[in-house]
Amino acid sequence: MNTVIFVLAAYLIGSVSFAVVTSKLFGLPDPRTFGSKNPGATNVLRTGKKLAAALTLLGDGAKGWLAVFLAVRLAPGYGLGDAAIAAAAIAVFLGHAYPVFFSFYGGKGVATILGILLALNPWLGLAAFATWLLVAVIWRISSLSALIAAALTPLYGWLLLDSGMLVAAVGVLSLLLIWRHKSNIGNLLSGKEGAIGKT
Repeated sequence: MNTVIFVLAAYLIGSVSFAVVTSKLFGLPDPRTFGSKNPGATNVLRTGKKLAAALTLLGDGAKGWLAVFLAVRLAPGYGLGDAAIAAAAIAVFLGHAYPVFFSFYGGKGVATILGILLALNPWLGLAAFATWLLVAVIWRISSLSALIAAALTPLYGWLLLDSGMLVAAVGVLSLLLIWRHKSNIGNLLSGKEGAIGKT
């Protein structure tokens, strides 16, 4: 029962869509209605409001970090181990991708996964972010950066985490992230994927 509570709490935390909330606060269009129609920081940036995009990025990352941080801190006190932490990590991502508060239409989860990784191990999060940043600087394509970082992150997890359960969770999250980018993969292959900051 305690594991169910952890998973449900993580899912609900993940279900808060900062792209939608921030856009409303700034009087911007709903990010689900323009551009890529993805409620994430990259699409919010298409409005030209850099502060709104930055707050979206921070909020989506923070909720991933918070859910896993709480699981790491509280799980032992409830007799729970790495399995509960792994489940919470996946649940907060699924909350972001399929939020109950927003008709189950959510973002792709790049920032949220970064927050999750930072909570599991700061070096793991930094390694994933450094990979994303390097690819972004070279090619200026957010989705390509996310896909390459996702492909390499399980390797980083294997090197940096001391729990097979958590490494497996990182692998599942990476696969889910790649799956969420399936339309971007098609655009990349056809040369139609837009650059960062461009429509």
